[in-house]
Amino acid sequence: MAEELCLQLACPAGSSRRYDPPMGASEAQITKVERYFGVRFPDDYRRFLATQGSMGQFVPPVGDYLAIYPVDQVIEINQAGSIPERFPQAVVIGGDGSRELLVYDFREAPPALVLLDISAEGWPAALYQAPSLTALLGQFPQRGWSFEQG
Repeated sequence: MAEELCLQLACPAGSSRRYDPPMGASEAQITKVERYFGVRFPDDYRRFLATQGSMGQFVPPVGDYLAIYPVDQVIEINQAGSIPERFPQAVVIGGDGSRELLVYDFREAPPALVLLDISAEGWPAALYQAPSLTALLGQFPQRGWSFEQG
């Protein structure tokens, strides 16, 4: 379902532009990243990685930018931001193309998606976005990013 929503976001109905979906990740690539972080990604995110691989675009009608990084960049992006040290049990998977990072919060099961500013100093700064990638992709076109605390 997440891959269908991603395709809808990438090429809205009535669009005349051609859309070539990105290449998906292999099971080995996904498993390598999971082992690095000591987690198992939620099934909908794993399906997204295997089928779509990544995305990055302004999403109509709300117009917010949504990026979901390719799995082969996830380890490097987390290391560059010192995420494992600053936010134990966090895995950055995307963002808003600027300062905000889309993060799986593995402190609880199932992990929710939260937004963290790149300069945040701790978990209290996390802004809840959705319980799953499928839910995020479903609500994003109308709501965009939520900057409400709580």
